Amino acid sequence: MADTDPLVIFTPSGKRGRVPVGTPVLEAARRLGVDLDSVCGGRGICSKCQVAPAYGSFPKHGVTVGHDALSPVNAVERRYDEKRGLKPGRRLGCQARILGDVVLDVPPESQLHRQVVRKAAEVRAVEMDPATRLLMVEVAEPDMHAPSGDLERLNTALAAQWDTPPAVASLPVLGRLQQTLRKGGWQVTVALHQGHLDATPRILDVWPGFFEGPLYGLAIDLGSTTIAAHLADLTTGEVRASAGVMNPQIRFGEDLMSRVSYAMMNPCGAVDMTTAVRSALGDLAKGIAEDAAIDPRLIVEATLVCNPVMHHLALGIDPVELGQAPFALATSDALALDAADLGLTTINPAARAYVLPLIAGHVGADAAAVALSEAPEKSDDLVLIVDVGTNAEMLLGDRTRVLACSSPTGPAFEGAQISSGQRAAPGAIERVRIDPATKEPRYRVIGCDLWSDEAGFAEAAGKVTGICGSGIIEAVAEMRMAGLVDGSGLIGSSEATGTARCIPEGRTHAFVLHDGRATSGPLIKVTQGDIRAIQLAKSALYAGARLLMDRMGVDHIDRVVLAGAFGAHISPLHAMVLGMIPDVPLDRVRSAGNAAGTGARIALCSRAARALVEANVRRIEKIETAVEPRFQEHFVAANALPHATDPFLELAKIAPLPKVDFNTGATDGARRRRRRS
Repeated sequence: MADTDPLVIFTPSGKRGRVPVGTPVLEAARRLGVDLDSVCGGRGICSKCQVAPAYGSFPKHGVTVGHDALSPVNAVERRYDEKRGLKPGRRLGCQARILGDVVLDVPPESQLHRQVVRKAAEVRAVEMDPATRLLMVEVAEPDMHAPSGDLERLNTALAAQWDTPPAVASLPVLGRLQQTLRKGGWQVTVALHQGHLDATPRILDVWPGFFEGPLYGLAIDLGSTTIAAHLADLTTGEVRASAGVMNPQIRFGEDLMSRVSYAMMNPCGAVDMTTAVRSALGDLAKGIAEDAAIDPRLIVEATLVCNPVMHHLALGIDPVELGQAPFALATSDALALDAADLGLTTINPAARAYVLPLIAGHVGADAAAVALSEAPEKSDDLVLIVDVGTNAEMLLGDRTRVLACSSPTGPAFEGAQISSGQRAAPGAIERVRIDPATKEPRYRVIGCDLWSDEAGFAEAAGKVTGICGSGIIEAVAEMRMAGLVDGSGLIGSSEATGTARCIPEGRTHAFVLHDGRATSGPLIKVTQGDIRAIQLAKSALYAGARLLMDRMGVDHIDRVVLAGAFGAHISPLHAMVLGMIPDVPLDRVRSAGNAAGTGARIALCSRAARALVEANVRRIEKIETAVEPRFQEHFVAANALPHATDPFLELAKIAPLPKVDFNTGATDGARRRRRRS
């Protein structure tokens, strides 16, 4: 393919390649192994191949996408739009042709193998104290001799029967108040919201007579890659449904700084990203209500946790200040808003939203929610809590003090920037084991419980499509334990390693995990570039943890908690082999699942918890890794697998690593003469 041919970049998979001018998007997707559905054979009937092009400057991808990057909308697309409707900005992949460099997002409904959003709700006991409760009152009938409005008499009844201060009501509530009062024979049930940040209570809804509910709230974890929501009963705290979607902002940039750059480089960039994420929030809320088979009107509250860039974009605030020192936030305080202001227009029109406070310019409300969930300030031992994602946010503390920082790990842990990488979806390799003697790999894929060397795997697993974040971590760690990779991260040749699976690739080598070419499948391998991407990501994570330890004045910690959807699927042993986390006994490493989502649910169900998280944030000490002098020193030392200077004694007790050095050709103590370059 010529270097002058258009470059097409697909998100969220991150797959890219050059195609001839005029290539249909659907054909380009098939050539590059992109998961783009099609049922009608490209006739523009099924609409399964919809894509959303993104326009503007994308410095990370090295492209500027003009509005002429795709062919104009044709008659087939116009006809489909007229008859069935296309969302604004969407194109049919079978009809749109690539004319120039372009970034194309494949929305979830167009993916044949849907992304697996692993942010399930953890069972957690919460002392219920919701901001919204149901109150039944008897309201005095109108009196010509003592004229007053229905709302005023409702407030009088609330004060007399429930000792509440006067409440306000939105126009939609006022519009049905009179009819509701008369239908209920002057008895009504009121959904009264009394948030701890609100000076005045709000009447969110009214029902005639006695209405026992229940009412519901949404706890939303807005991540840079995925958005997860839990629908909780505001009486019991029980989670009725959970759902997740990919964050549509991925098409503007996979990591946070790419999105900040997009806002800087494109006049309406921030507005476009705000519109995209608010639309996703509204669709997610609508979908979760349908899944739970409840009336969306009964969802009267929401809590939101997110990192600082996501926070600003959700609120409609330009995030450019977060891309440069001193990383100033527009506000770090908790916020009480109308839910509709965040795009949650598919639930009760008067619903309220509580946005948890931010800790610092790069340590967000999601980290505050993790602190609420895991309570490091109550720990008797020194605990490191790591929320692993595109940006790793860390807390280190005990009863004496709690420190916080973030490190830019990038999207490699989620399968992006990996040669055969993909998001977590059926067909993606998620578990890897390599026999140290034979060097033969075996693996498991998402959607199948069998290992690749077990009978029936091929039939049960279907097509192996790539490798996701947990898979690449295990693959690299297993290669290190099997002696295929040395401590510097260098892959050995077939002669040095004793396996033909180590194949030449330019001036380096790659290790073949799966070769599906005989059945028109992909060749899935771990390249030297893949290992470098993992080294950079894990070094940033470890360096951030070491900075916290330096500030705490310690060389060792007592235990590690891995939080986040990705953290929940990391093998502690493999994370330790890579040196992602400091050396501790493996039985002192545990997963907290989606701790940010758990914290959001706790805040949803308890006003006291909201006050607590605000107090915690004020006490947490913030470390800014970007300006810490020792960050680079720790980063460089952490490039080795597991580490250049830390002996990782606890790891050595259970998994001594082979002493191989492919820079010199030495293996297990036997040295060979260094080859001349």
